[in-house]
Amino acid sequence: MTLSFRSNKHSGIWDRIRSDDATRLRLKYDAYYHIFEEQNGTRVKKDGKEYVMLSSNDYLGLSHHPKIKEAGVQALQKWGSSTTGARLANGGRIFHRELEEDLADFTGKEACHIFSAGYLACASAITGFIDRKDIIFADKNLHSSLWSGIQLTGANCERFAHNHPEHLRDLLSAENPSANKAIVLEGIYSMEGHIARLPELVEVAQEFNAFVVLDDAHGIGVLGENGQGTADHFALTKEVDVICGSFSKSFSGTGGFVCSSKDAIDYMRSHSKQTIFSAALSPTATACAHAALKIFRSEPEHRERLNKNLSRYRNLLNELQLDTWESETPAVPIVLGKKEKVYYFWKALLEKGVYAIISIAPGVPPGKDLIRTAISAAHTDDDLDIIEEAIRYAAKKI
Repeated sequence: MTLSFRSNKHSGIWDRIRSDDATRLRLKYDAYYHIFEEQNGTRVKKDGKEYVMLSSNDYLGLSHHPKIKEAGVQALQKWGSSTTGARLANGGRIFHRELEEDLADFTGKEACHIFSAGYLACASAITGFIDRKDIIFADKNLHSSLWSGIQLTGANCERFAHNHPEHLRDLLSAENPSANKAIVLEGIYSMEGHIARLPELVEVAQEFNAFVVLDDAHGIGVLGENGQGTADHFALTKEVDVICGSFSKSFSGTGGFVCSSKDAIDYMRSHSKQTIFSAALSPTATACAHAALKIFRSEPEHRERLNKNLSRYRNLLNELQLDTWESETPAVPIVLGKKEKVYYFWKALLEKGVYAIISIAPGVPPGKDLIRTAISAAHTDDDLDIIEEAIRYAAKKI
């Protein structure tokens, strides 16, 4: 029997919960928190209907790769489901160290620490190094995980215009030259699909002796010679002090990482509460991420397929003159500018069997309300045919 406490609760907090407009509208339009009953590659089922997934971050299409699934099964059999502890205490295992060593080598850094969530990793990349007496300069379009880390430091923070090196330089010029400064960037901005203007931003950082933190959750696996990410793509790995990211994108798993020098990682392990007090990444998740990393190195065909699929998709959107916010990557927004247009475009895609994501202000800047789509190497020609039909249909609807 389900017990309801609604009528028995009386407080200002409960009043706020029950009268919240954001929750009321979310439930009314039913655009988020959907449940899929089945998943087979790029196809998912919801309420018995099959959809082509057009919003997954599985850029390389590895979530069903046999080597990854086998690695996960073997780790579960050998190590069980969890280490049941934090790394500081009793949670560390040899498989954590092995992945960290290989991932540090892959990103061109000396050391690495892995986390049970990408959100924790990116927050730790800030809290692990920045003190409240420092000054942070943050791209205004950063991910929520980075903003959480920034807020937890207690440091003063200046926001600079998205991907705008000259505005960053102006802000830095106005600060005390002797103050410690940190610049926080993303390699690929997941909502916009933009690549960071890293050469110019690093030049500004060097001019002012600033510490650079780069969240490359969406860049690892996509950019760089073998998918080593944005810093490698621009040959600026040494100039970037910290590289962090998530295993839930190209790695097709869960968890996250922070890579830097050995001294820096040791310092973070002493000072970041998110590092010290969070449970260790599970054996299965670690093994899956490690298997994906090996595939990055040994199977370039996944990136080749991704680029081929992306080229076809971009050509379609360009033909229809849809605004993609100058996306340069597999994260491709369709900017419609008004909430109503976004909602009806999204519903039209669903009608034709394609699932994407709505993002509206304040999640994006005013006037940039959009459908967030993403292309994967796993999309087949049949998938792309369905996507094309759906996009053409939705474009006519608006």
